[in-house]
Amino acid sequence: MRAMLSRRRFLAITGAAVVAGRGSDAAPVARWQGPALGTLAEVRLVGIETPGPIFAAIEAELGRIDRLFSLYRADSALVRLNRDGELVRPDPAFLELLTIARSVHHATEGAFDPTVQPMFALYAKAAAEGRAAQAGDIETVQHAVGFDRVTFDAQAVRFLRPGMAMTLNGIAQGYASDRIAALLRAQGLRDVMVNAGEVMAMGQGPTGPGWSVRLPGTEIRLRDQAVATSHRMGTQIDPWRGIGHIFDPSGRDRGRDSFVSVVHDSAAIADAISTASIVMENKLLKSFDSFGAKILLADAKTL
Repeated sequence: MRAMLSRRRFLAITGAAVVAGRGSDAAPVARWQGPALGTLAEVRLVGIETPGPIFAAIEAELGRIDRLFSLYRADSALVRLNRDGELVRPDPAFLELLTIARSVHHATEGAFDPTVQPMFALYAKAAAEGRAAQAGDIETVQHAVGFDRVTFDAQAVRFLRPGMAMTLNGIAQGYASDRIAALLRAQGLRDVMVNAGEVMAMGQGPTGPGWSVRLPGTEIRLRDQAVATSHRMGTQIDPWRGIGHIFDPSGRDRGRDSFVSVVHDSAAIADAISTASIVMENKLLKSFDSFGAKILLADAKTL
């Protein structure tokens, strides 16, 4: 799985990209980069002359988040949950993220579902063996999918069926951007861009008004908002069937082949909705207006 181009790295190249300030009027920007959740995270701070202590705090917080939600390290809380089927006394941040995920799961009528990880693992294993996933195996793992079969509280997170596993890759990067933005806001910073796989922008940016973010087919300005972009074929899992890394939890082979970007006050919510939008019909996407989300398609149309 690590050998594949990760979804977030793919989107960093072809999805949302923050446009650097241009011209002599641009305010000075301090820039930090480092690994987080399988991607290269970036933070830009406007008008900061001594960013060293701030950068150290960013690294520490992203390290903490990685130890909770990464699928790529054996000691992460998520990997332990997937291995044992139970996570005792979970970190409050783990519960916070699951609570956000549950709200989007309900809002999308189940289209956003972190328990699709067994489907991903099945297709990835078959592809590594040079074959297509078999129909019988697909049907078997489908019984292990269902976020309603996950319980969580301060005592434990538990799977209610054997063979279940979760991936938080469709929401954790956005959550990381939210957490870093909150950390910087608490330190009095108001002109910040965070990209831990999805972009959270605060303040005017180096040139104003807002931060300029390039998306597929368009460029937007963000101020105190986030944007997340998804594409079904960001990573191609099954080349025989043309199946990408975003799965319909119902098991049906459906999904748009274009980019979908979502603007929201929360990067975590934008991240999750953009993931779900790949397998949802346009008429259903319009319901997110009441959720405070703006949906942007690759042709620059707004739903």
